[in-house]
Amino acid sequence: MGNHSTESHSHSHAFSAGGALVALGIIFGDIGTSPLYVFNAIIGEQAISKELAYGAFSCVFWTLTILTSIKYVWLALNADNKGEGGIFSLFALQKEVEKRVDSLNKTKPHTKMHKTIRRLVFPTLIGSAMLLADGFITPPISISSAVEGLKTIPLLEEIGIDAYILPIVLIILVLLFTVQQYGTQKIGSYFGPVMLIWFSMMAVIGGINIVSHPEILSAFNPYYAYNMLVNHTGGFWLLGSVFLCTTGAEAMYSDLGHAGKQNIRVSWGFVKTALLINYLGQASWLLSHEGETLAMTPFYGMMPDDFRPIGVIIATFATIIASQALISGTFTLANEAMKLRLWPRMKVDYPSLLKGQIYIPMMNWLLLSGCLFVVLYFKESSKMEAAYGLAITINMLMTSSLLGFHLWATHKKDEIDAIPFIKKRYFVYLIIAIFVIVEFVFFASNLGKIVHGGWFSLAVALIFGWMMLAHFRAREIRKDYAQFESMRDFSKVLVEINKDREIPKEASHLVYMSLSENPNFIDKNIVYSITRKRPKRADVYWFLHIEVIDSPHGKKYTVDEILPGMCYFVRIRFGYKEPYKANAMFQQVLRDLIAEGRLNNISEYESLKQFNIPKDFKFIILNSRISADELLHPSDFAIIKTYRFIEQITASPAEFFGLETTNAEEELIPLEIVQSRKVKTDDIVREKVHAGYNPEN
Repeated sequence: MGNHSTESHSHSHAFSAGGALVALGIIFGDIGTSPLYVFNAIIGEQAISKELAYGAFSCVFWTLTILTSIKYVWLALNADNKGEGGIFSLFALQKEVEKRVDSLNKTKPHTKMHKTIRRLVFPTLIGSAMLLADGFITPPISISSAVEGLKTIPLLEEIGIDAYILPIVLIILVLLFTVQQYGTQKIGSYFGPVMLIWFSMMAVIGGINIVSHPEILSAFNPYYAYNMLVNHTGGFWLLGSVFLCTTGAEAMYSDLGHAGKQNIRVSWGFVKTALLINYLGQASWLLSHEGETLAMTPFYGMMPDDFRPIGVIIATFATIIASQALISGTFTLANEAMKLRLWPRMKVDYPSLLKGQIYIPMMNWLLLSGCLFVVLYFKESSKMEAAYGLAITINMLMTSSLLGFHLWATHKKDEIDAIPFIKKRYFVYLIIAIFVIVEFVFFASNLGKIVHGGWFSLAVALIFGWMMLAHFRAREIRKDYAQFESMRDFSKVLVEINKDREIPKEASHLVYMSLSENPNFIDKNIVYSITRKRPKRADVYWFLHIEVIDSPHGKKYTVDEILPGMCYFVRIRFGYKEPYKANAMFQQVLRDLIAEGRLNNISEYESLKQFNIPKDFKFIILNSRISADELLHPSDFAIIKTYRFIEQITASPAEFFGLETTNAEEELIPLEIVQSRKVKTDDIVREKVHAGYNPEN
């Protein structure tokens, strides 16, 4: 057996001024531009009152403190997977827990833990679907809120700027999504400085307005939040608008790997201070207009008239940067889901040399279409506010459930050798219970948004969720019915095929993508393809198994020599953030085996051999098609039909795995339904353990 490993783990990202500036540019855009519309959404068409001004700020402050500062900045950032965060990192951590349990209990598999972790895929699917759906409404509401500031400039108002707001927003969105294919490496260095100007501007303008009503500082008292929610007419439903102040909190956790927890935490101190000063300034401005209704958003209302044009320009750039960060985050999320086999295959491009920057064409144009629909349907940011936030509350609830399980699991010292950062188990239960209760209250207050446009984000999330579930379950169904044959027996057949010159040579190197992860067994589908579909002779047979490990980075392979110089089983493992480049890894395997003297790669054809030309190779990817759909359970039948439809419109396996497409061929193989193959999770676990299976080998 040979092995090769390339590790590329993220650095610890110790605090630095540059790292903090990067965090400002790529992490805090969404939450940092929320002052544009939060108070406007809370006040709405109501008459401005002291109760509303004080209560709005108090609610915003405690929401940012409990959900953003405590849950995400303090707690969630500690639950990192080798420096990476986000809902998929959290899910991967639970799978890591499963492996550690196996390694400590080799004679008695912890089947209860396995079952629990298998169920955790559902909150992962729901949460990620909600997060993807959020990508359709965040850019429109952010950019619209900024551009609508043009209406507050008297000179532009006189020339009828209202008629141009919608086209301007649409043009910005089209340009924003169009440039994604070229990468943002050149302009990315400006994101941090622009956001620094943005937060500084917010703090200065807010501070100036606080001076006129310094008594607003008493609004930190939680009594004012309680008073507004309980005593104000319809106060509870205002929580749906209050929640908008923390909609970007999930990005802090998802983008952990880009900046590191120390840079995020220090930057958050600056960002939160700027946000609170600005919100205080807006509340103070509201007190100056007590008894009136809003003629303009408080954010622009508290700006001096002469400065407002500059404020609109800076706000527009800030929302474009925030939207860019969200688009990049959506690409990253979809890419991670694909690697974890939770999202359909899509072509992934790398438009620049910037580490980690990816571009998914299908996702890009899908997002653009959705954003344009939102703008054309709602037309104004005030109407988008009514639809915004519902999906994120569900996402936060799912993250809390995964985080709660992670904290619980790392406290089971009798099973896992872990040193928790929260020492008492009852404290874990208490703090997660608080998050779940608070988030459920926000979720309930957002339910009223369904009829006002929230249905759109839920519909998108439902479509994405069904696609992800279909993709996940279809693969599970295939595993349930997959059959394998002993490699020892099949290797004897390969020897005879290799000798039989009446069988046309398929290729010198014939490479099959294998479902089996064990070199002692081979897929019966591969046996069928080589022996029955069309006999295939080759000089060297390769069986290539690709899997994603629970760590974000690193790539490695192991090689088992089944028949010296003639048959090899290669197991390639990628981190879930690593690009799939199976062809490059396969070429590396060839080079290493040739260097070790274990493989001759000079063509056997006399005309080519004299010039030392390397052997040709061919990849074959097998697509299983269940031969008797009527034997499936109705729910499985629906899953399979959905999966087949998705496969037709998404990237081919060759594109997805990074294979040489000119040398790749797909074959359709019948998959026989064998009911006896249905086995319980407990049995699968025992079979693996008793067979000496170790996922770390």
